[in-house]
Amino acid sequence: MSNTIHTTIEGMHCGGCEGKIRNALISLDPVSDASVSAKSGSAELHTTSDISDEAIRDAIAGAGDYRVTDIDRSKPTTAKTHPEPAHHAPSDENTPPESLYPLFLIVGFIVGVTLLVAWSTGNWQVEPMMRHFMAGFFIVFSFFKLLDPPGFVSAYRGYDLLARRSAAWAWAYPFVELALGVMYLMAWLPMTTNIITLILMLIGAAGVLKSLLNKRAIRCACLGTALNLPMTKVTLVEDLTMAVMAGVMLLIMAT
Repeated sequence: MSNTIHTTIEGMHCGGCEGKIRNALISLDPVSDASVSAKSGSAELHTTSDISDEAIRDAIAGAGDYRVTDIDRSKPTTAKTHPEPAHHAPSDENTPPESLYPLFLIVGFIVGVTLLVAWSTGNWQVEPMMRHFMAGFFIVFSFFKLLDPPGFVSAYRGYDLLARRSAAWAWAYPFVELALGVMYLMAWLPMTTNIITLILMLIGAAGVLKSLLNKRAIRCACLGTALNLPMTKVTLVEDLTMAVMAGVMLLIMAT
């Protein structure tokens, strides 16, 4: 049985506060999800079983200099997650407007570079073209994540199935992407590289799909926090496309 708990919190000032409180809340066993808003000074918890007020207060107090002033188990929420790096000022001006245009532009550039490489080498075979695209994809996307690791971790743990269970995995993920990009670029251990990519992209797609089905208005962390990308079906297609490409390359190597 799912329960919803609304809390009012004093002491939040920015997206960094939101991230710290959210991480503290989702670390509690009964909490399946949490959304936090510094702007409204509130948080909403979704739990799978009963949890005491004291446990909620302790978790929030343990995240920093925050104090719970009210806990309501029936009040509808107005809180939304706006993960930002801790050093950001508490101003909406610091958050770029939501747009998928940067994502399309970046992917378009990667496709363009892939085509230029194929043209310059005269090699238009499918496997090397996919390999070069995936190398560019992982390297560029890891770069944006590493611009603000704390902000990425906060946003990523909001929906990724593995990151929600392990903060260490969330911190490591940008480096895993960078390593995969280098391995694709250098054609190192292609079988291993594609298997890892296939598994990670399918897990990522599962987390995105779950968020979309729950109709949660959260921020996509695929390009870190430098760009404000909404979580949409495009994110799901992105993960599934990379999974399909890795699968196709595995089939090509097996034949």
